[in-house]
Amino acid sequence: MEAENGEGQVQVHLKTKQEHYGVPDVPYSIDATVTTTELNTFVNTLLTQTSADEHKTVEFDFLVFDEYLRGRLCDHLREKAISFEDAIEIEYVERFPAPEPQDCLLHDDWVSAVKTSGKWVLTGCYDNTLNIWTIKGKHVLTIPGHSMPIKAVAWVSLDNERGKFVSCSQDQTAMLWEWVVETNSVECVSVCKGHERGIDCVDVSPDKEKFATGSWDTMLKIWSSEINEAVDGSSKKAKLDAGSTRTPKMTLQGHRECISAVQWMDNDTLLTSSWDHTMKVWDLNMEGIKTEIATNKSIFDASYSNLNRLIVTASADKNIRLYDPRTSQGSVVRNTYLGHQQWVETIEWSTTDEYLFVSGSYDNQNKLWDCRSPKAPLYDLIGHGDKVLDIDWSNPKYIVSGGADNTVRVYKSRKAVTSNSDTKMDTSK
Repeated sequence: MEAENGEGQVQVHLKTKQEHYGVPDVPYSIDATVTTTELNTFVNTLLTQTSADEHKTVEFDFLVFDEYLRGRLCDHLREKAISFEDAIEIEYVERFPAPEPQDCLLHDDWVSAVKTSGKWVLTGCYDNTLNIWTIKGKHVLTIPGHSMPIKAVAWVSLDNERGKFVSCSQDQTAMLWEWVVETNSVECVSVCKGHERGIDCVDVSPDKEKFATGSWDTMLKIWSSEINEAVDGSSKKAKLDAGSTRTPKMTLQGHRECISAVQWMDNDTLLTSSWDHTMKVWDLNMEGIKTEIATNKSIFDASYSNLNRLIVTASADKNIRLYDPRTSQGSVVRNTYLGHQQWVETIEWSTTDEYLFVSGSYDNQNKLWDCRSPKAPLYDLIGHGDKVLDIDWSNPKYIVSGGADNTVRVYKSRKAVTSNSDTKMDTSK
């Protein structure tokens, strides 16, 4: 049947890696003006006709030439310069369900740093305090110690008996802490001194033996995270009241402005991003820069995925960009993601799904993205009443963000179906 606007019909093959949702592999003739809504109806109708059991309606997303369909099929094909005469392969995947808002954790000031580990949430505030919460919203501990706002936190290790974590502040220090869970007592093990300006970011190595900090002094510093290492010539456990000061194991110079993000790619390789419009990959064995990725924007945050080996960045121009650090051509942007209305402050990949990442912005919103959907996010995660300053997805079950509204927002990330670990690039997770 001809469409009223003369777009006509296209031949399509419908494919899926989720075999339990498979439909007959035959060409289907459909209206070129269809959108995701009509395709959903069509696929669910086919599944109802071919399923031996009663079929419940499923929401799908549709990939056409490696990008999610976000408008009419005919417009998508024109943009990709695909002929309407060709048979078009459309892959459909079960839509990742919307994360559910959970608890709101109220603080006394801006929450500028947040990191989860299991059921625990560690937060850092502009009132110079650290806080430990349960993921269910129960406040466990307030920890003073820093003399200026805290900008970054990270768990080193955590079990049922004790936890170890690091905090970084505008007071130019990083503090290494030990928390005894049973007695709910915390002790500063070491004060790490060496930066000459405020510290903006921190990350712990995969082997948990060291951590890295990036600062407004443009320096990248590597520190030991061992509690029992010799301090001030003593092999005894360091005490704060004994004035234990830890100095960096290594200082790396190369950025020209503030280092905004640091992340270990492996035990000897680090990624940093900076306000100087560059990202750098550092090799600790070389004690220098392995790769530099030039951009044309100040980068406020960057996240590297061990699943897909790609980097997403957050910038002041409201856009998110996808980079491949393996490319030897310098600045090669794989994709740009449009949707935020103000500058993007924080970004992080999922640790379990190679396509998904989350972002937080000065427009008061978090967004959940699929990297194959540059035109629109999967979902807006609303709740914050002011700027989002930090976001974390370390626990795959929860997306957690802190903001200038003095709150931490928790969103439960619901998985659509159990993933098939044998199927590469399966977004059903």
